Order: sequence, then C-alpha cells, then structure tokens
Amino acid sequence: MAEVVLEGVGKVYSDGTRAVRDLNLSIADGEFLVLVGPSGCGKTTALRMVAGLEDISEGRVLIGDRVVNRVPARDRDVAMVFQSYALYPHLSVRDNIGFGLSLRKLPKDQIRAKVEHAAQILGLTEYLDRKPRNLSGGQRQRVAMGRAIVREPQAFLMDEPLSNLDAKLRVQMRAEIARIQRDLGVTTIYVTHDQTEAMTLGDRVAVMKKGVLQQVAPPQELYDRPANLFVAGFIGSPAMNLLQARLDRDGDDGGLRLEVGGQTLPVPARVLDERPALRAHLGRDVVVGIRPEDMEDAELAGSGGGEAGGTLRSTADLVEAMGSDVLVHFAVEAAQVVTEDTKELARDAGTDVLGALEAPRTDLVARFSPRTRVKVGDPVVVHVDTGRLHFFDIDTGAALWEAPAASGDQEG
Repeated sequence: MAEVVLEGVGKVYSDGTRAVRDLNLSIADGEFLVLVGPSGCGKTTALRMVAGLEDISEGRVLIGDRVVNRVPARDRDVAMVFQSYALYPHLSVRDNIGFGLSLRKLPKDQIRAKVEHAAQILGLTEYLDRKPRNLSGGQRQRVAMGRAIVREPQAFLMDEPLSNLDAKLRVQMRAEIARIQRDLGVTTIYVTHDQTEAMTLGDRVAVMKKGVLQQVAPPQELYDRPANLFVAGFIGSPAMNLLQARLDRDGDDGGLRLEVGGQTLPVPARVLDERPALRAHLGRDVVVGIRPEDMEDAELAGSGGGEAGGTLRSTADLVEAMGSDVLVHFAVEAAQVVTEDTKELARDAGTDVLGALEAPRTDLVARFSPRTRVKVGDPVVVHVDTGRLHFFDIDTGAALWEAPAASGDQEG
C-alpha cells in the first residue's frame, strides 16, 4: 500500500487536444478516492496516466516515494479493474484469478493459497472451477477484482467497473467494493460518471470538468458546500435547482430578501453572517441554488414559515410518486442560469438550454412528503427553507461564502 500523488499533471495529445490540465491530487495510503465528472472530463485519462497506460505530458506522478513518469505499467505495482471484465473464456475462475501470478512464476502452492484467499473474500469459492460463461455479470466482475487482489498491489485503479451491470447489481457491487476496500485497506482510485456511486463509495470525491479539477472533498462537504455552480449542479439527484434572483436587504432587522420574478423570499439574517461575501452582492442579481429536499408542500410544513421560511406559488406541471417521497415539478417566472457551467451540465444531462433565452421561466423540482395531495395541474404553494439556500456569483460561478480579503490586510 502507498500514497499516490499527482503534481501539476497534464496531458496533451499529439493533435493538440488537452485532456488534463495542472491536476494536483494527493491520495493517502489506504484512502478510497473517486474521480467523477461528465464524459470527456479527463478522469479516465488521469487514471491511465497513474497506471502507465498514457504518457504524462506535464508534471509528476508518485506512487509511494517513487516518481513513476517513465516507469513501465508492469513495474508500477498497481492493479487495474476495467469496465470490461477482460477474462479469459477458456480458463476457469481459479486460473483467471491466478493468471498474473503464474506469469510471475510463483510456486503453485502460493498461487493456490492466494487465489483461495481472494475467492473467500469475494464469495467465489464455490465457483472456482467454473468458466466465465457460466457466471453472472456481478460474479464476473468479482473475478476481475480477484485478479487484482491476489497481486497485493500498492494501489487499485478502477475504471467504471460497474457500468456494464444492471441497476440492482450495481447497488450490490457498490457495497461489495466498499467492504473489500475497507477490509484490505488498499489505496484506491475509482473513476465513474455516476455521482451516486461517487458519493456512496469515496472517502473523498474529486469532481472534474474539461480536464480541470473543480473541487475535492468528502462527499457530504461536496453536497453541503459546493465550490462552484458546476459542482453544485453535478452533485445531487435530483440536481440542485438553479435560478437567478435579486438579493437585497429586508427592512432593518438585518435580514435579506430575494426577488424571484414577481415573488419574494425572506432570507434570515444569520445567512449573511454565515456568508459575508453576500454583502458585496446586495442590490445585484445572484444565482440561487435550492436543493429539492429543502422545499416542501406548504400545507405539510407546519407553520409554513418561521425564521427560515418562505413560499413560492406555482402550478404542478408533473408529479412523480417515488414511494418514500414525491417529486413535484413546477416553474417560476425567473431567468434561467445560462453559463458555461450550466451549459456543460445540460450537455451531460442531454437537455437543451436554448429555450432559456426565450422566456423568463425556470423549471424547479421539489421533494415533497408522500403525504402531499398535490396533483398535476393543481395550484401549489411550496415552502422553501431559506436558511439552506446556496448562492453563487453570476459572472464567475464561484460559491459566495467568505468575503475577499481587503488589500490593506495583505502583507507587502
């Protein structure tokens, strides 16, 4: 096991295409780090540079204390698990798992012991003499993982290993991978485009966009305190609602108000204390983020107000009963947020943002209690927990938290 460090790592292909730019990451010994982002964001390229399957154009990669930029893949002491199982169909499970050890000319009794130990960890003992064609998709992926485990590498590198499995198997295998990594304590870098996988598996999650690292943090921190619009919109399902609104003071009590189209949301004074950067945006448009779970049917929200409460009125356009909750889609008369970040999010989701320019209307999704009686076409009053709103600079997309240091505070 070893720490893996990427220092200013970049990748430029021969045609001039840049896949990764100035990537700095330090994955601690035994840590499970997930690289996540849309297709083409550079996450797989970054993983392949660590593995030695892609040349490094700039920067350094260290595994343990060794710089491995020019070390061949076979000598880096890492094991890779791919999206495709890459099993030998004519070999048994036992021989597939032990294949790499056989190439290294280990004694047969050592190979047998290592293979049987890995099979026990993975629940494959009874399948050791079967061929891959007689296994399910989940079992085949476990065989591929077994082949990595027996090598006892310094690091596991996993490239979308669950993408070929159906939804139920993906959930099961997520739990299996988390358990195995925890039991073995092997440094692991895991690539996925699925943010649910990223959030449930990673000790930390690194979000990438167009080859650039956006934020790296524990999953809950990414969710509660995204660094920018892209991270905010990418992490969470359903995604965070984003809309433009004007921010201003609300009377003399220190509170704020948001003008959302023709409606007003009161924002408690403590939000300004928590986010001093908002002071520079009073009287200006900002991007407001609202998580679906921070909105509820006002009829079920108790008093429907309080210090951190406000309401939006609309009509239910779509109601999706999910069992544990109900997703209610509605619209407000507020300008959509159209930036490079939101365009990238729309491309990843396969949606079109061109309509955003035609009318000042933003579609929102709220996560209501299953006790709601709202139906499609009904008027709906949505209670918003305004103490949990997110705010972003409309020009830069940066989250608004700390106020910038004054020039006089800086040492010369």
